[in-house]
Amino acid sequence: MRDAIMDKQLPLFIPHSSTTTAVNKTGSWRFFHPKYEEKTAPCSAACPVGQDIPRIEMLAARGQLKDAWQTILNENPFPSVCGRVCFHPCEGVCNRANMDNPIAIHHLERFLGDAAVRGKFRADLDIRPSTGKKVAIAGAGPAGLAAAYFLARLGYGCDVFEAASEPGGLLRWGIPAYRLPRDVLAQEIKRIERAGVQIHCQHPVTGRMLVDLKKDYDGLFIGCGCARSFMLTIEGEEFAGDGLEFLNRLGSGEKISYFGTAAIIGGGNTAIDVARSLARLGAAPLIVYRRRIQDMPAFEPEVAMAAEEGVRLMELVTPIRIRETVGGSSTAPPGYELILQKMKVSGKDTGGRARVVPDGDATETIAVKNVFVAIGAVAEDLWQFPDPEKTTDLPFSHCRLFARRMPLVYGGDLATPVKSVSDAIASGKQAAMALDTWFQHGTDAIAERLAGCRVGAGPALSMEIYLGKTRKNRTSHTVSYDEIVSDYFQPAARSVPPTLDAEQRLRSFAEIESTLADTAARNEAERCFNCGICAACDYCRLYCPEMAVVVEKTQRSINMDFCKGCGVCATECPRNAMALEEEIK
Repeated sequence: MRDAIMDKQLPLFIPHSSTTTAVNKTGSWRFFHPKYEEKTAPCSAACPVGQDIPRIEMLAARGQLKDAWQTILNENPFPSVCGRVCFHPCEGVCNRANMDNPIAIHHLERFLGDAAVRGKFRADLDIRPSTGKKVAIAGAGPAGLAAAYFLARLGYGCDVFEAASEPGGLLRWGIPAYRLPRDVLAQEIKRIERAGVQIHCQHPVTGRMLVDLKKDYDGLFIGCGCARSFMLTIEGEEFAGDGLEFLNRLGSGEKISYFGTAAIIGGGNTAIDVARSLARLGAAPLIVYRRRIQDMPAFEPEVAMAAEEGVRLMELVTPIRIRETVGGSSTAPPGYELILQKMKVSGKDTGGRARVVPDGDATETIAVKNVFVAIGAVAEDLWQFPDPEKTTDLPFSHCRLFARRMPLVYGGDLATPVKSVSDAIASGKQAAMALDTWFQHGTDAIAERLAGCRVGAGPALSMEIYLGKTRKNRTSHTVSYDEIVSDYFQPAARSVPPTLDAEQRLRSFAEIESTLADTAARNEAERCFNCGICAACDYCRLYCPEMAVVVEKTQRSINMDFCKGCGVCATECPRNAMALEEEIK
């Protein structure tokens, strides 16, 4: 029977309409409406300079390397430097870590900085017309150079005065070449000079010169850092070398060598840099630290690599005396006995590190060939803060502004809570915003205008927001992993650049890590969730049952005549760049 019916040619009638259904504006049905609402990525909120990391990675994944690099420069003049020496707190809060591993943000930043040099990219900086005002900057370290860079972009004439023979401050004289090659730093500084900044080396700012600068300039930024090392204040301290001075000698190209055990007192990054440098010069470094290894303020990866290179660590001991000993022959150099007081843990300090006290009268004596002190540094007396009772005092998260007739801003290590390169850069940018607001809108406007530039909950500030660019439209809400639709992303291995092994590292001061290759960098950038921003994936269009999502050029919008407010688009947005809002009739 069925075959008989199939053999007949039956007419097929399909009803169709000659009019459009567009007249049925279903948008009147909704109680909620979706909207495009970009938010803040946790990495950007954790970055001291507030870089637009999700956008940088999105552009890098598309191969738009110059645009990605330019996006870094909008907030940070040192991409190649920070890609090497920043302690990348951004990666510690990366949402991708909940799936597999955090994005290698610092490796990608370095890749983009180096790609700009290889490709001879020219920065298209947004520079305002001249204001006719001039700012003097004391110190050509990361804080002073960053302040000059951002002030120049805001239309101010900037003169940077530096005591040393070359600019860079800590970047040039305090960080060994195996972490930051000199040519990399030079390229970044040249770009700052091309923005209109004048750098005057071998021009130390003395007390007398400070008086003259106040006459010739409209504002001052003090970014001289902490250049005077703390001493031990123990018997025989004159036999100990200054760790900062040692790194300075090394950075100046002086040919020096060491042998035998070299004790380094301290647990910070300077102590680690001194120890690793001594290992390359032939010594057997021994770090002497009064707390435990987990309490060291030095960056963990640096501590781990120091151990790989043979640097030893004595925990829970502090020096109480240094004695000179005579060499085994009349031609042998003298050595030293380091008498150490043993310590024990007694609770925790306010920062969460172990609080230590002497362990009774227990001591230990070790024989060494050299002793270096790296227990911290303080600013020269000239750079102490003015009396706040005699002047206007405006403290901010990364700088401090004093003023009577003219503004004087302290930044860098003098004012930042964390002594790092990225925090120093952040202080220079914050100071530039504060000075510009002072000149344009007055003292009372500074706090409010700076608060309006926070990235997420702060304290990082965005120059793009300050300049009124599109980034100002993002909300301060920081996207969590629970708000990412992880089904749209696949697990993928993190890209790691080749690194010299410990034996190779000890042969020279050659750079330890290499830059990611192009393919590896692109693969790594593609792993990024791009939290909180629209990456033009168009899942909102794909899932909209009313086809109410409209794309004009690169902009997406909702046609409210037909949107019924079902919320599928916002629910399916992989990156939480949309939101639902109650309809107000």
